[in-house]
Order: sequence, then structure tokens, then C-alpha cells
Amino acid sequence: MKPKIFYYLIIIFFISLVYQTSYAQGPKDSSVSTYKNVLRYNLSGALIFGFSKYIVVGYERVLSPNRTVSINFGTAALPRIISLVTDSFQTNNEGKRKGFNVSVDYRFYLAKENKFTAPRGLYIGPYYSYNHFENEKQWTHTNSRGTNQITTSSNFNIHTFGFELGYQLMLWKRLSLDMVLVGPGLGFYRYKAAFSGTSNLSSTDKEQLLDALQQLLVQKFPGMNYVFSDKKIDGDGVLKTNSLGYRYIVHIGFAF
Repeated sequence: MKPKIFYYLIIIFFISLVYQTSYAQGPKDSSVSTYKNVLRYNLSGALIFGFSKYIVVGYERVLSPNRTVSINFGTAALPRIISLVTDSFQTNNEGKRKGFNVSVDYRFYLAKENKFTAPRGLYIGPYYSYNHFENEKQWTHTNSRGTNQITTSSNFNIHTFGFELGYQLMLWKRLSLDMVLVGPGLGFYRYKAAFSGTSNLSSTDKEQLLDALQQLLVQKFPGMNYVFSDKKIDGDGVLKTNSLGYRYIVHIGFAF
């Protein structure tokens, strides 16, 4: 994660602690207006991946005073690559970058810990998340015989099942600040790359190109250096593994 984004999340976390402490005194207040719905926007994902390419919105519905269900969906794309140079390859132009995110969670708001009923306060619950990314990139390959252009197209899919702990604030009655603070899980990762223009590549060149693709993935996607630390893209362009996953999210929303 970029350092500035990490600092922002720490600041938001401490604000939530102060807010929670100020409301934790005294009995539960049943006179405060309660809302059954929350529409929200994934702010942390946009900060990490870019506001123009990561637009994920969500809807949370109250099922009972202490239980809710929510779904989030929207467009997503890996960050733009500026440049990568190896012994024989150099990134040239970047083609399409697209994808999407879908997730769902079931929340239990802890009655003994919260002053208000759902959707306010501390919560726990299971979640499922699916991310799909597609990327296309052009490369310039240089060797003793000259140069040629190569295009790579990749698909990256992530399924994550886990359990989360979070806190949702209501500011100015209807503005929500929803923070998934801890979200460990099990992730299933599959990366597939296809190539065109590689007929003149040696086996060494192909291996170098696969290494370059893995470098791009690790550098631009938070946590992938850990997930793929002992894995390599095989000769067919496939990288598949299971690993511990995680989830941290900050949403802003509107309750009604």
C-alpha cells in the first residue's frame, strides 16, 4: 500500500475510536432516528487503484436491530504501468485496462458494544469477494536480429472468503463512514497471460517476458509480493495459487 494511503487509514481509524468513546457512555439511546438502508462508495479502493478506474458502490440493508446484509459491485482496473525495462524487453504502449469487483457480507452488530442499533457501531461477520482484471500491453523486444513488437493480454481472477471486523459511524445523522478494519480470509488466485508476436522468441526470451509480467503484477497490486513470493508463471502463461488473503476497506455513504 502506498504510504500516504496508509496514513489516511490510520487517521480515520483514530477518529472512529474517539467517536466511539464519546458515544459509549450511558444507556442505549432509542430516540435517535434509525435507517434501514445505506448507499456507499468504496473510497479506499479508489485511492489505491485510481478514481477513474475503480468505481465500486454498495448497498447495505438492515434485517433486524443487529443484523444486516450488503452487496458491493462496480468497475475496477489495475493501476497504469509507467515503464518496465529488462535486458531484452521494454514496455511500449498500454492497451485496455478493465475489470470488476463484486462482494457480499453478512454483518452482526454487537449489541453489548454499541450504543445504537444497526447499521451503527461495531460489527463482525463473514464475507465473499471476487475481483476480475483484464490488461493488455505492448512490448518492444530487442536482440541481435533487431526489434519486434509483442502484445500480451492477461486475465487475473481472485476469489476470497473470510471473516471481518469493522465499525460504521453515522455523522450528521445520515453520512456514514464504514471501515472494515480487519478482514482475514483465504484467497484463490489465478493469472493467465496470452501472447502474440512471439514466434521469434527463444525459450530464454519467453521466460524473461513472463518474469516481466509477474513483476508488473507484484509492483502494482498490494499484497501480491507476499502471495506470489514462491510462485512463477509457467510456460503456458498461468500462475495459480491459494494463500491467506485480507480485506481493508473504507466506505463513505448515505443512510435513508
